[in-house]
Amino acid sequence: MSPVLAGFLGAGVLVLVVVVLVLLWSFCQRRYLRDPPYKFIHMLKGISIYPESLSSSKRIVRGIRRTDRADREGERGCAAAPATGRGMVLVDAENNILDVPGQLQMSHLVPPAGAGPAHSQARLERAQTSSKTVSPFTPASSDPEPEPSLGTISLTVDYNFPKKALVVTIVGARGLPAMDEQAGSSDPYVKMTILPEKKHRVKTRVLRKTLDPLFDETFTFYGVAYSSLPELTLHFLVLSFDRFARDDVIGEAVVPLKGVDPSTGRVHLSQQITKRNMQVSSRGELLASLSYQPVSHRLSVVVLKARHLPKMDITGLSANPYVKVNVFYGRKRIAKKKTHVKKCTLNPVFNESFIYDIPPELLPEISVEFLVVDFDRTTKNEVLGRLLLGLHSPAPSGASHWREVCENPRRQISKWHNLSEY
Repeated sequence: MSPVLAGFLGAGVLVLVVVVLVLLWSFCQRRYLRDPPYKFIHMLKGISIYPESLSSSKRIVRGIRRTDRADREGERGCAAAPATGRGMVLVDAENNILDVPGQLQMSHLVPPAGAGPAHSQARLERAQTSSKTVSPFTPASSDPEPEPSLGTISLTVDYNFPKKALVVTIVGARGLPAMDEQAGSSDPYVKMTILPEKKHRVKTRVLRKTLDPLFDETFTFYGVAYSSLPELTLHFLVLSFDRFARDDVIGEAVVPLKGVDPSTGRVHLSQQITKRNMQVSSRGELLASLSYQPVSHRLSVVVLKARHLPKMDITGLSANPYVKVNVFYGRKRIAKKKTHVKKCTLNPVFNESFIYDIPPELLPEISVEFLVVDFDRTTKNEVLGRLLLGLHSPAPSGASHWREVCENPRRQISKWHNLSEY
């Protein structure tokens, strides 16, 4: 075979491989955008947890929406034009388990036959007014308004005697508030924990753009004795997924298993979702030590320890903290590092140091941020507290500590600081 022919064959094979890889990449991207990022349940502490039913079927409900153009023509006195835009709403509805009246109805979007544009506009305004949520910045009226409803969660509890396993099915939720104000919807998922031991922690998949999600996911917890069921409590944390920031906490629901008897079969339960009970009066304290070497232009940051960190859940159990250290020049982050995770403690000892090369003329614009984070294996990590050291620190202790470091080179200066809310 001539070298020219071999070269053409090799180039052709290379082009074919590149095309196949591009097609596979685009297919994976589409699948990732269609499926929720949280889909699989892993093995936690030797306990087998299996999602036995993962249903993602969706029912398409079409509703006729009048376009803005038709409304404008109606306002100018023209005859009511037929609707030109149709909206598609994807609703999980494989089983109508929740039996929510009007859950899949969109009558408020469909103008009645023979009605004029004014009547249609009035119906739309009433629908929009009824869907508004109470804002914390809304001025209080003379009469105390009740707290806005956060919806309800439905579940079933069963027990498998041959396998000695507790079977919990998260059916769904209804009436959730909209966490995305622009879209007027949420991307909910549920995180479940069995109290008081807090050993079994699982979560459902994320359902996109719905306020009445139907999860229908079953979790089997092996090694749970039937005699211990009255002592257990199911804790559900309802969140809304956010791809670019921390997930929004919608609320929580606590379901005690005392009085629930699944021996005769599956028990259906429904619980009101309430505001998360944090009650954090103090964020704790952090001991940090800083030193600047003017000859080598090095800033030494030592994260020593923390104490009295808050209990971020109703269980009151210890956290798994670690510290993220971010260095900013003005508003731009120029370096980031983090310590190791300390398991099951609210008073961790880190003793980890970090070295940064910083010219002395840039010190007035440098600030060091400490974020104490609670590591969580099943969902996004939660920030317990924040500390900012620098001349622009909002806390007087942070600014004074930084000035003392700049005025006393080659000296290691350690101080305790109160953590603030992030």
